[in-house]
Amino acid sequence: MDIQLQKIVEFKNQISLFIKREDLIHPIISGNKFRKLKYNLTEAKKQNQTTLLTFGGAFSNHILAVAAAGKEYGFKTIGIIRGEELETKIEANPTLKKAQEFGMVFDFISREEYRTKNNPEFVNKVEKKFGNFYLIPEGGTNELAVIGCQEILTKVDEDFDFICCAVGTGGTISGIINSSKDCQKVLGFPALKGDFLQEDIRKFANMDNWELITDYHFGGYAKIDEKLIHFINDFYMKYSIPLDPIYTSKMTFGVIDLIEKGYFPPKSKILLIHTGGLQGVNGMNSVLRKKNITQININV
Repeated sequence: MDIQLQKIVEFKNQISLFIKREDLIHPIISGNKFRKLKYNLTEAKKQNQTTLLTFGGAFSNHILAVAAAGKEYGFKTIGIIRGEELETKIEANPTLKKAQEFGMVFDFISREEYRTKNNPEFVNKVEKKFGNFYLIPEGGTNELAVIGCQEILTKVDEDFDFICCAVGTGGTISGIINSSKDCQKVLGFPALKGDFLQEDIRKFANMDNWELITDYHFGGYAKIDEKLIHFINDFYMKYSIPLDPIYTSKMTFGVIDLIEKGYFPPKSKILLIHTGGLQGVNGMNSVLRKKNITQININV
């Protein structure tokens, strides 16, 4: 496990910015996906389960991470995929193609049916189809995932005033909140529109030293524009740090924008958590090519 704490730059007012390279944990099961799966895999083994079943969309980091974990740790894997039309497009989808190469079996369902995935009736239907399995929620967030994410912060991170991370389902930030110090402020940058994550986070977080900054979603989940693409490319040119287009790039853009707007007090020491997700770059570039939009130009 190779995690680097890397200083990015010092801004005016002696504000310093660092990034924790959780993306370097594993080439495929990277960042928060490794953290979320760690104790779930242990529990699956404990229950003598041989199959993992989970959910995700076309370019899901979580789907690929579960497929890779299954291959590496000896589990069969099943992915319930949102969108029936994707069944004939696996070869053109780098995420699904790689997950299939790792041995994942797919079940493509309609978006309407996908919205019922948490209902007991749906789970019973899937059990009848596939037999026994260890269920991992979409995005991987559950109590065991939060325990894994509590290990992101270590003793070397205690000197930071602000801890910043992207937010998807709320599991990662919950773990970070639980292992942060009272004197630290945890800032979450949702990749989705809306303020609905507050309650999800409160289910798992045991401290109140956090806030969600909801102004940097760039239109919503998996939405991106040329401004963010240029930011990703410029950031990579300056610091040789690749950012994914769905999560970490939006958080990093937001933090730097807030620094420039005077949000942080002078001499603040800020830590960004790089949660991985770089496999999504190839999928995003395939979408951008079809739209004749500038590509993300980083090595992943």
